[in-house]
Amino acid sequence: MNRFLSGIAAVATVVSLSAFSTPALADITIGVTIPTTGPGAALGIPLKNSIELWPEEIGGEKVKVILLDDAGDPSIATTNARRFANDDKVDVIMGSALTPAAIGAAGVAAEVGVPHFAISPVPPPVAKGKWTFVLPQYSSVLAKAMFSRMQKDGIKRVSFIGFADSYGQQWVDELKNTGKEYGLEVVSDERYARADTSVSGQVLKALAAKPDAVFIGASGTGAALPQIGVRERGFKGPVYVVSGAVTFEFLRIAGKAVENTVFSSGPIMVAEDQPDDSPTKAEGLAYLKAYEGKFGPNTRTQFGSHVWDAMVILNKAVPVALKTAKPGTNEFRAALRDAIESSGPYNATHGVFEFTPDDHYGLDERGAVLLTAKDGKFQLLK
Repeated sequence: MNRFLSGIAAVATVVSLSAFSTPALADITIGVTIPTTGPGAALGIPLKNSIELWPEEIGGEKVKVILLDDAGDPSIATTNARRFANDDKVDVIMGSALTPAAIGAAGVAAEVGVPHFAISPVPPPVAKGKWTFVLPQYSSVLAKAMFSRMQKDGIKRVSFIGFADSYGQQWVDELKNTGKEYGLEVVSDERYARADTSVSGQVLKALAAKPDAVFIGASGTGAALPQIGVRERGFKGPVYVVSGAVTFEFLRIAGKAVENTVFSSGPIMVAEDQPDDSPTKAEGLAYLKAYEGKFGPNTRTQFGSHVWDAMVILNKAVPVALKTAKPGTNEFRAALRDAIESSGPYNATHGVFEFTPDDHYGLDERGAVLLTAKDGKFQLLK
């Protein structure tokens, strides 16, 4: 573990990992709020592990990281972000791994004027703010790749089963709106809570609509519930699953039920299979060498590499901002925001980021690939 990320102090449900040494005046301070416990831990733990791979300096300035557990709760994420801004005087806020919590952190960042990297997809009204930059592919980038495949597969009638929150909503919105361009009709829209342990009712209603395919809009291991459920009920048609479920743990839990399922994904999950001239291959292989070298084979996730991508961006943007002001000041935070918008393109693990003042998503079709599952492994679908 890097020296800047050490020690554990627990307060109620919040866990803080931070350096106990006295920081230099010009330390670049990054506050990270992610779920290392609770239903989002499968997303948060790979992020925490990936933060351990961060460099100790950026642009010649030391890096200080403050990491808090939000358990996936939007109110805790908001409280954490407010602490970062008001007490810790951070230069950057990152988080959270669940969309509702990320929206809470974004609100604080906009209020106090701190650059914020959302590490879960957030809707356009949030991303249109001045301070939030979105690291995951927005749903439309991944959805278009998925819907094009559905069209190719002859799919017309689709049953949706997804989370009953803003994450699930953005996927069903894409299916209902963008999906029309590909001849797709939503014949059933079923939702469930992230903490639910059964989706039998939702599965029965979804299949009763006699769909050509089932589309699952959920993340982490929770997405395995409808995946298993539709196969147990004898559904033989195609199943399409969003990027948030692309983990080896999902494959393990879903077992044979996931065979031949189609996933939309960032390129990091199949970095080795990319053509040598792919702009995302070099950074993807660098991340995999560092992460799986430390945590073991097949431990990669899409989620962990988002914070690696954040560092790819900061490594280019921070030196630009340092020409204007020192870390720890409002002037530096504003200069860093401007530098993030103007210092691209950033060839990262998930795509090529090109932010502008009007576009804080930054990714195009280079950030999306299609995968399938075979024999407990992900394979690039060509």
